[in-house]
Amino acid sequence: MEIPNYGKIMARTVVFDLNGTLGVEGKVKADVKELLKELSEKYEIVVLSSDTFGTLKDEFNELDIKIERVKDGNEKLQKALEYEPYIGVGNGNNDVRMLENAELAICVIGEEGASIEALLASDIVVKDIKDAINLLLNEKRLIATLRG
Repeated sequence: MEIPNYGKIMARTVVFDLNGTLGVEGKVKADVKELLKELSEKYEIVVLSSDTFGTLKDEFNELDIKIERVKDGNEKLQKALEYEPYIGVGNGNNDVRMLENAELAICVIGEEGASIEALLASDIVVKDIKDAINLLLNEKRLIATLRG
């Protein structure tokens, strides 16, 4: 995707955080899962999570999504780098390094809020995960936000 006066985004993978980003307390809403299903037709989707609530496997078992358990932000970055170039979507301190190294970084404020560090490490900030996914599904929205 070419964004005027911004650059070209080559990523074919979107790396998501689970808690606070895709879901609340480890649960992902049905409408978000539907959007992820649609997004998986366009991008490879990876969810990296410490799985605080023990729901990681069950939440995504019916979707074509890779899931990986990570223990901290350093391990999250190492896993994310395996998918370079990638688009990173997160909200917390343990997402900062993943966001900093993403070709495009989206911070989701959501119900659990977002850390200042995650906000500053991002190219775009949205109020809801559905907004983030819809930006990726409708590239003209993304272009309108980022063009220089």
